[in-house]
Amino acid sequence: MTEFHPTYLLNAVLYAAVGIVVFFIAFAALDKLTPYPLWKEIVENKNIALAILIGAIAIGLCVIIASTMH
Repeated sequence: MTEFHPTYLLNAVLYAAVGIVVFFIAFAALDKLTPYPLWKEIVENKNIALAILIGAIAIGLCVIIASTMH
């Protein structure tokens, strides 16, 4: 086993930060592309089907971002 290097931790934190930023940008773009505000439709109108769909899209975005950064 190799020694711990602080650069490994720094790299992990930087990649995580970049991944989170890319996710929020992609999710904001998705929100802008829909014809109605997603948050209002999910929270105020209690559209569970839309919430499940957006959750699945978020997981898919995370998998794509993680695989491209790996």
